[in-house]
Amino acid sequence: MFVARVTGSVVSTQKVGTMTGHKLLIVEPYRLDAANRDQLVTTGRTFVTVDTLGAGIDDMVLVVQGSSARLTPETKDLPIDAMIIGIVDTVSIDRQKVYSRQD
Repeated sequence: MFVARVTGSVVSTQKVGTMTGHKLLIVEPYRLDAANRDQLVTTGRTFVTVDTLGAGIDDMVLVVQGSSARLTPETKDLPIDAMIIGIVDTVSIDRQKVYSRQD
């Protein structure tokens, strides 16, 4: 599981039948800044994820990959490798808030 920011969306009008109606979002994983440990910084990678929660652009989200992405009732029969499982409200490291959805 990792924290990522939603940076875009994917529209695909032709896809396998089981994927019809599923929202696809592009996310960019973040990690703790190793130098200062006071902020999250991008990893420079991107993933396409399935979103069943209603996340939007710039939301920070929790993402799972691999078989974990297919363990929810909504995704158990889908050919997916990454799924948004949560929308993040805050992230704290060493009792210091490094992300807040409200800010």
